[in-house]
Amino acid sequence: MTATAPAPSTARARVTAFLPRLALVLATLLATLLTTAAPATAHAALTASDPTDGAVVATAPAQVTLSFSEQVAMGDDSIRVLDPQGTRVDTGELRDMCSGNTVRYGTALHTGLPNGTYTVAWQAVSADSHPISGAFTFSIGAPSATDVSLPTAQAGGGPVGIAYGIARYAAYAGFTVLVGGAAFILLCWRRGAAERPLQKLVVRAWVTLTAATLAMLVLRTPYTGSGSFSDVFDLNGLRAVLETKTGASLVSRLLLLGAAALFVAVLFGVYARRVAGVGPDEADRAEGEAGGSAQADGADQVDPADEADRPDDTSDLTFGLAIGGAVVAGGIAATWALSEHASTGIQPGIAMPADILHLMAVASWLGGLAALLVALHKVPGIERAAVRRFSRVAFVSVLVLAVTGVYQSWRQLGSWSALTGTDYGQLLLLKVGLVAVLLGIAYVSRKWTARLAEAPTDIEAAVASVAAVGQTADDVSRETAPGAASEGSGVSRETEPVGVPADPERAAQLARQRAARESALEKRVRDADPDRAGLRRSVLAEAAIAVILLAVTTVLTSTEPGRTVEREAGRSSTATAVPDRAVKITLPFDTGGPNGKGSVRLELDPGRVGANTLHLWSESADGTPFDLPEVKVAFTLPAKDIGPLPLAPERAAPGHWTASGVQLPLAGEWRIDVTVRTSDIDQTTVQKTVKIG
Repeated sequence: MTATAPAPSTARARVTAFLPRLALVLATLLATLLTTAAPATAHAALTASDPTDGAVVATAPAQVTLSFSEQVAMGDDSIRVLDPQGTRVDTGELRDMCSGNTVRYGTALHTGLPNGTYTVAWQAVSADSHPISGAFTFSIGAPSATDVSLPTAQAGGGPVGIAYGIARYAAYAGFTVLVGGAAFILLCWRRGAAERPLQKLVVRAWVTLTAATLAMLVLRTPYTGSGSFSDVFDLNGLRAVLETKTGASLVSRLLLLGAAALFVAVLFGVYARRVAGVGPDEADRAEGEAGGSAQADGADQVDPADEADRPDDTSDLTFGLAIGGAVVAGGIAATWALSEHASTGIQPGIAMPADILHLMAVASWLGGLAALLVALHKVPGIERAAVRRFSRVAFVSVLVLAVTGVYQSWRQLGSWSALTGTDYGQLLLLKVGLVAVLLGIAYVSRKWTARLAEAPTDIEAAVASVAAVGQTADDVSRETAPGAASEGSGVSRETEPVGVPADPERAAQLARQRAARESALEKRVRDADPDRAGLRRSVLAEAAIAVILLAVTTVLTSTEPGRTVEREAGRSSTATAVPDRAVKITLPFDTGGPNGKGSVRLELDPGRVGANTLHLWSESADGTPFDLPEVKVAFTLPAKDIGPLPLAPERAAPGHWTASGVQLPLAGEWRIDVTVRTSDIDQTTVQKTVKIG
């Protein structure tokens, strides 16, 4: 007597068929957001320097300082100042001048430097673990010829940079397949733990992640330093790397991979042996498929006598492996979140947990998809219920990706204008275009998935018959092999082992024939279900487009985020001093009283460190000179806590005030405050920030 599961309703069948493709389509769309947080990079940028690039100063500065957009790591040799002959003129001692949100480092210069053009070369490691570098020149007295060439190669480039990049992305790929493959087995297809192709997939992912992590650890010194492979053997450099946040994260990842190896051993050892003794129907019931999705059609009822001999239920072991695996996977994901982009910038306390969830969701979807592709290709007997279970896992992953991805995109872009006005945003739009191509392929895949979910059971019977034919052929081959027992030998074939030819060449030939026969049988079984074959081809097409998408993502990871670009553009929009040219700014004002609207035009000549001459003109709203009762000016350098330095200019003519000998002691971004009074009680202060070189 057989127990038949109730047929699902048409609506439910449609929903079940729709879920897999919906998950894959949405997840592909949201893959655009993946690298805007985990492998998208928020590199630090040089925001200011003293002296500035190209500046001509009257006297030799006592030091050179550099300001950055975010925290960086620098050493004593990170800032080098070279004279026109290429000789170092700095003391080689790094000065940490950071204060609050200001990130500034400097180095002192030797005294008595002659006039000429000097070169400043610097290199640092940003808080997101990426090396950055640059160079600029300034002149003392007047520009001169110099034998120093500005370096064109960027830090982290060259062959070492390529090798490090390959290792980095291999680590992401290994993590994705390792976590996703294990999740696919535990959540979607427990019987897959005993399947050799899936075992190879997960084990190779673990090996890839481990090897990539070791490669990143030994390449870290040349990657952030000289760029020479010979520095791989620099033990002092390796010791310095271990003291950094990135080095500690890589070592932690290796320790967690040790725990992951134990997890894999249990999964493919004890767990695989236990589920191997449970039939597909029992496995389906153990996985808790609700509403008849356990594929009970045609399954025999379990006899009470057989119930006692059935292996122990795997639910407890599955639960334990799921909890332990989730903890280990979350720990490995945290080694990226705590050392790279999520740990820098705004809201790191929210960004780091979001990044961990993002990586876990991506691994569950992409790694699970890789496991599904292997199963469809190598294990034709995979139950249809496993595909539907994966659709649910993928759908939940998509929801997590949607929430964390939108947040990460906002964090990296910051505004709609950055989407079209920066290279980062334009690359993001290019990725959206590629996703549109994937949508067309996904539409075809969705049809195959619907047919796969609604296919009649006679196709499964056809698959079983092909396998049975192959097994019969294999038995016949075994019976006719040389050394097999003859009928009159008096020894049963079931008890006599198959003989092995003494001739090694003949043995090799038989082995090749057997391998060819098994390969042909595997292909026949795989192609017996046209719906399954169609789904496999469409998903492979999606994977091909995803490779192109990954190439665009690779370029995106080395592009400055839109938020940073716009912030730097805003800073550069402030009035910038040009050597020997006056700084000119215009400030509108409104004191709120009668005739309280107008503007002041200020000119600071020559607009550099030292003595300057100030001219200030005031005009009313109709453009005529506005002879204000009182005008006051103040200069403040917030970065150095200098000021405000008050100044009361003298009236030179109606609507015109001047002051000579205005001393600005240091270079930097000075805030100019102009206070105007239009009556006895109506007064206001307007301000503007200018860069003084």
